[in-house]
Parts: sequence; C-alpha cells; structure tokens
Amino acid sequence: MSMKDVIVFIEHTGGTPRRVALEIASKAREVASALDGGVHAVVLGKDANAIAESLKAYPVDKIHVAEDPEVDAYVVDPQVDYLEAVAKAVGPALILVPNTMIGRDVGSRVAARLGAGLSADVVELNVADGRVNCVSPKLGGLTITTCAFKSDYGVATVRPNAFKVAQGGGSGEIVQLAKPAGKTYAMKVDEEVVEAAGELGVEESSVVVSGGRGVGGPEPFKTILKDLADALGGSVGASRAAVDAGWIPHSHQVGQTGKTISPQLYIAVGISGAIQHKVGMRTSATIVAINKDGSVPIGEFADLLVVGDLFGIVPELTKALKATATTHA
Repeated sequence: MSMKDVIVFIEHTGGTPRRVALEIASKAREVASALDGGVHAVVLGKDANAIAESLKAYPVDKIHVAEDPEVDAYVVDPQVDYLEAVAKAVGPALILVPNTMIGRDVGSRVAARLGAGLSADVVELNVADGRVNCVSPKLGGLTITTCAFKSDYGVATVRPNAFKVAQGGGSGEIVQLAKPAGKTYAMKVDEEVVEAAGELGVEESSVVVSGGRGVGGPEPFKTILKDLADALGGSVGASRAAVDAGWIPHSHQVGQTGKTISPQLYIAVGISGAIQHKVGMRTSATIVAINKDGSVPIGEFADLLVVGDLFGIVPELTKALKATATTHA
C-alpha cells in the first residue's frame, strides 16, 4: 500500500491553534489532492472541541478530537497514543507536525511506533509519481535535500512560515476519539511556563523590526527598535551577527540558522541582507530596509530602502506613528 491521506497534528496554546498548524493544514489539502486522499486533523487536550469548531473554516475533511485532561496532565505520551491511533485507523498516510519542541517530540515518537520515515525541518512538499517528496535545508542551509518516503507512513516536521494559510475546501466533520485502552502514564507536568502576555514570537508576528550589526550594540534592541515594534504592534528580531555578538537572545534570530518568518511588514535596521538572512524573511509581504549604506545587498530585494542614520530615522518614524495613532484615537 502507499500513502493516500494526510494527517495534521494541531498544536495549540491558550485555546488558539499555532499559526504553523494552520499552515500545514492548508498545505495538506494540496498534498492530499495530489494523492487522491483526504485531510485529517488531530486536536487534543484542553479547548480541543472549541478549536475543532474553528478548524471548520480550513481545508480539513475530518477533525479528530479528544478533550482528555490526561493530555495536559502528562508529558507527550498521551498525544502520541492518540495520534498513533488515528494513523492506524486512517491507514497509510503522511503525518505533518510543526517543527517545534512539542511537534518534534510527538512526531519522532509516532514515527518510531509506526516504523515510518521521518523528514525534519521541511520547507516544501510535493508529490511525484505517487510519492511524497520533502525538501529541507541541511548544514545550516549550505545544501538543500529532497527526500521521498518509501514506507506506508511518513512523518514530516514542517518549519513555521514555510506555507501560506488558506481557508475553505474541507467538510470539517468532527469525530470524537475514544481513549486509548490500557494506557498509564508516569511523566507528569508539574509546572507550565507561559510567555509573558504580548511577547509574540517573531515567527507568529505580523510585523517584525529587526536589527543587525549596524545598530552597534545591545541597547537599541531594548530602546529604539522595541519602541518602533511596539508602535506597530510587532516583535523585535535580529540578524545572526547581532545574536552572535550577544546583543539579543537566539530566539529573536531571523535567517537560515534562526527563524523563518513571513510577516506583513518586515523592517530591517542596520542589516546588510546576506543570503543567510534573506532566506529567513524573503516571503515577507513588504520589506523596508534602513541603512547608512545605499549599496547593501538588502536594497536589491527590499520594497523600500531608506538611506541614512538609523539613530535619527527610527525614533522619528516611531514618533510619527504614535502621533498618527493619537490623531485617530
């Protein structure tokens, strides 16, 4: 037998699906259509039923739901059990999970149980001659690999922002899952650390203001860049050079060895725009670069290049945005 259906693991926080989960659900429709199969989503734990209702707006045929408190009380294993059960009930399928800490953990365990192939950090999926091909960068992006699954099941962890979110095209039938029989769990969650409200990660934000070597040190990330990001309701990002210099944590890094992002607006401040950075933000809807050098590489693909002193331009831009917001308040 060969793969026919696509199963999507819907990771969620605070009652809302992570954007990457919606991205892979959208891409799943394209892959399933090429395989002449359907799209199944799996939603587990607290708020699962409400999330399942919201998924009816996306191209999913069946939404498998289990609002089981053990999913939230124990570490990973209950989610693996449910996802494995759905996979065995559906039959040969491609299983898509987010390339996140939880997604990688769940995906690798499910792959081991099913004897499935596993492709990590996938940025593109296509079907050729009835086989699913997974494209992913390796060695820090120095080479691009294409792997095809040979087994009946395949698991792919998908990089956030690799695909666009699309709505419609599915029947959205909700199916309640039975609790896997005979399962007991030992690894319990004692405490969950939640990010502070408003601190949206760069991969989830619709506006990102990034700084590079040109900002000169760590202080601008906490002051002028953050002020501009706050005025736009966005997040602060960084180039690898800034992260390597210790100016800002790696979680803010945009690029091949950092986060791949796709915001509506990307503002690059003091960033040259080398290829390693470009691959992490090239799908941004609008790219604005601010740099003292008018010949920097980022100027070749930015929608707007502002040449001048960033320490004068950025604060003035922030001031203008705040004045506009006050006028329209």
